[in-house]
Amino acid sequence: MNTKNPTLIALDFDGVLCNGLVEYFQTAWRTYCHIWQPSEQIATEDLAQKFYRLRPVIEIGWEMPVLVRALVLGIEEEKILAEWQTIAQDIITKENRDQAEIGERLDKTRDEWIAKDLEGWLSLHEFYPGVVEKVKQVMASEVKPVIVTTKEGRFVRSLLEKQGINLPTEDIIGKECKRPKYETLRMLFAASGSGTIIWLVEDRLKTLLTVQKQPDLKEVELFLADWGYNTTAERESVAQHPPIHLLSKTVFCQDFSTWKS
Repeated sequence: MNTKNPTLIALDFDGVLCNGLVEYFQTAWRTYCHIWQPSEQIATEDLAQKFYRLRPVIEIGWEMPVLVRALVLGIEEEKILAEWQTIAQDIITKENRDQAEIGERLDKTRDEWIAKDLEGWLSLHEFYPGVVEKVKQVMASEVKPVIVTTKEGRFVRSLLEKQGINLPTEDIIGKECKRPKYETLRMLFAASGSGTIIWLVEDRLKTLLTVQKQPDLKEVELFLADWGYNTTAERESVAQHPPIHLLSKTVFCQDFSTWKS
């Protein structure tokens, strides 16, 4: 394990720097209404709160409106947490839906919203307290911050610029790059040269475990952001996957020397 501080820190965006849960739910709800056409077109706050709590189970876009469907059907939260993949497939099968069509409708719903009201769409994203200041501190130091995200880079840039964070174009690596994060880490190592020490902060344990399995990326320090889109069970399981570190937002905002203590 590397005991030195990073020379480059790779940061996920949604779930680490930015809370996009409101946008996720609103897009999922609009898509759900288009596909299932419920008589009531206004979502309740209770439904939204349940969706927020269950957001960590979603891995692929088409699952978002299907999660709304599961909640509307009255499936218990605990059952969804424990059996989500089975539940999602059951809904798709029993209701004769198509995953690809749902995913396409979700993307179209979001694209139409962005085209019609970009500022309104951006306004549904908020940064977690303290993280903007931390990124600015890193930018002023010798450590290089890089955003590695599945969100489109142009939206990440717009949101960051509203916070006074202006990163070089090459340092925001978004959805358009179409590569898994472990491949991006390889690219960063190749571009940065010998002596590079990379730390990755991510809110999805599955992503960290995939990086951990790459023999050539053993030197990357891995941190699970406990304030992001993950479950209690995932956070508790980190101890079973050393050297992945569980990171709180309080510690994230502190000096790097405290992150592994």
